Amino acid sequence: METQHIHISDYTYELPDERIAKFPIAQRDHSKLLVYRHGEVSEDVFYHLPDYLPTGALMVFNNTKVIQARIHFRKETGALIEVFLLEPAVPSDYELMFQTHGHCEWYCLVGNQKKWKEGSLRRSLEMNGVTLMLQATRLGEHGTSQHIAFDWDNDNVAFAEILDAVGELPIPPYLNRETQESDKTTYQTVYSKIKGSVAAPTAGLHFTDQVLSELDAHGIDREELTLHVGAGTFKPVKSEEIGGHEMHSEYISVRKQTLEKLLRHHASAIAVGTTSVRTLESLYYMGVKLEQNPNLTEEQLHVNQWEPYQLSPEQEITTEKAIQNLLDYLKRNDLNTLHTSTQIIIAPGYQYKIVKMLVTNFHQPQSTLLLLVSAFVHGDWRKIYDYALAHEFRFLSYGDSSLLIPE
Repeated sequence: METQHIHISDYTYELPDERIAKFPIAQRDHSKLLVYRHGEVSEDVFYHLPDYLPTGALMVFNNTKVIQARIHFRKETGALIEVFLLEPAVPSDYELMFQTHGHCEWYCLVGNQKKWKEGSLRRSLEMNGVTLMLQATRLGEHGTSQHIAFDWDNDNVAFAEILDAVGELPIPPYLNRETQESDKTTYQTVYSKIKGSVAAPTAGLHFTDQVLSELDAHGIDREELTLHVGAGTFKPVKSEEIGGHEMHSEYISVRKQTLEKLLRHHASAIAVGTTSVRTLESLYYMGVKLEQNPNLTEEQLHVNQWEPYQLSPEQEITTEKAIQNLLDYLKRNDLNTLHTSTQIIIAPGYQYKIVKMLVTNFHQPQSTLLLLVSAFVHGDWRKIYDYALAHEFRFLSYGDSSLLIPE
C-alpha cells in the first residue's frame, strides 16, 4: 500500500515562530483568505468568501463546542496537578455526561502525575452561593490515559456547571501562552452548540453571523454535523513512514436531515475544516460496510485508519448509494441521528468521495492535516504554503484561512 510508505519528512516547511498567530485579529471575518482555484493562487479577505462559492451548493460545518477541559487541583503539599478531560467513560455519551449529577468518569491526561501517588484530589468551589467539594479518584490506566472518577457533594449541580466554574479552556500547546478570558469567546465558532471538543474546529473561527447571512443570500445551503475534536489532533507524527502513525479516534454524530440534504446535493459538499472533511468522507465507508452487512451496530460502523485504502474495486459503490444505505439504516433502527466514531487518515493516495471544496487554515509542518490538504489538492500543497509564507499570512489555529478548489 503506497500511502503507508509516505515519508512525513516530505511534508515539512520552515515555519518561523513569528508567523504563528498567538491571538486572533479583532474582527474574525477580516482575516486574509488565500484562494486556490484549479492550480492558481490569489488572495482576498474572508468576508468575500461567499463570492467564490457556486449558488445551490451545500456547505457543511462542525458545530462542536470546546469544553473547559483542564481542571487544576492543588495537593496539601502544594503540588499542582492538572487533569485534562479527553473522553467520557461513564456515561460514554457526551450529552448525557454533561447532565450527570454527583458522579461521572472520564479518560484523562494527568499533568505532574508523579506527584499524585495515591488518594483522591479535592478542591472546593462556590456555586450559586453554596460551597461544594469536587473529588477526583484514579481508577486505573486506559491506554496512554488515566481512568478518573469525579464525585461532588451536591446533586443539584450538573457536571457541565462544574466545568464552567472550575475548568480552563485548553488552547493549543503551540501558542505557548496561558489561556486568557478572551479565549472563551474567540476560541469558539459563532455556531458552536454541542459540548465535547478539547480543541476548536479552527477553520470555523473566521465565520461571523454577517458572513453566514451572506452565504444564505448567495443561495448556499448550510448544514451542521458534529465531530468532537480530541487532543490527538495535536499528536505529532513520530514515525518515519506514516504507516507507523496511529490515528486517534473521534466521536461523530450526523443527523438524518443532514444525510437527506447530502443526497439532494448528489452527495457533494463544501467542507468547513478538516474535521468536517473527516466526518463527511467517513460516511462513504460506513455506507460501504452497510452494503456488505446491513445489521451492524453503530460501534461497528467505526471507520478504521486504513480502511479506505483496503477497499477492493468490487466493494465500491456510488457515493449516493452509500448515503442512502445510512438513511435506510437509521430508518430500520428508528434513529434520528447516527452516533459513531472515525479513525480515518486522509493522505496522498486517498480518493475524495464527498468533499469538493474545502475551507481550512494553515497547518503545522509534518502533520496529518497537511497530508489531508495535500491529498485534496493532488500534491500541490507546497505552492499554497509558499504563497502564504511569502505574502504574510498568519498560521495555525488563530491564523488566516484558505479556500481550496482543486477541480
